[in-house]
Amino acid sequence: MELGGADDMDGKPFPEKANQTPLQSLFHFSFFFSRYDEAMLKTISFLLALTAAASFAADLAKDQAEIWNLEKAYWEYVKTNDLEKYRALWHDDFVGWPFVSAAPVRKDHITDWITNNTSKGLTLQSYTIEQLAIQVTGDIAIDHYRIKLNWTKKDTGEVARTDAVRITHTWIRTNGTWQIIGGMSAPVNADGK
Repeated sequence: MELGGADDMDGKPFPEKANQTPLQSLFHFSFFFSRYDEAMLKTISFLLALTAAASFAADLAKDQAEIWNLEKAYWEYVKTNDLEKYRALWHDDFVGWPFVSAAPVRKDHITDWITNNTSKGLTLQSYTIEQLAIQVTGDIAIDHYRIKLNWTKKDTGEVARTDAVRITHTWIRTNGTWQIIGGMSAPVNADGK
């Protein structure tokens, strides 16, 4: 009995039989490579899945950072009283419930709380955001944070009021742009939480 030139998966040579036809030898040889191809395909699939997971994680981190940056822009627009840029953050189908409103509001009333403060001669002097949680799933993101707001009198610069608020915003990405489609706010509890 002769030993063939190919090895099986255990590293042991497999014998070729003297009465084996060339077709049978080829079949045996191709069977060896089909087992090899299966292992290679599993390895390639694993590497592709790993690459896709890394790419997904990078995209997720980018989306989360983008949402937090938009939240900071939101408060900068309030601070500078830029109502046009502030309104652009809101989706046309927005509905939400700010704690200063007796009922949920739509986009057409989203700046009412800002103009209510500015009409009293107040301006947002400073704010501090405490990021608590964010979840991005596809084109939907939801974030939760606490914010401390210092309102000053426009004419004197004297601190008139400090607010501490819990905020939740739901963002939707449409045509590559994130906008707020829902939200709710409430004063912090007695412990400031």
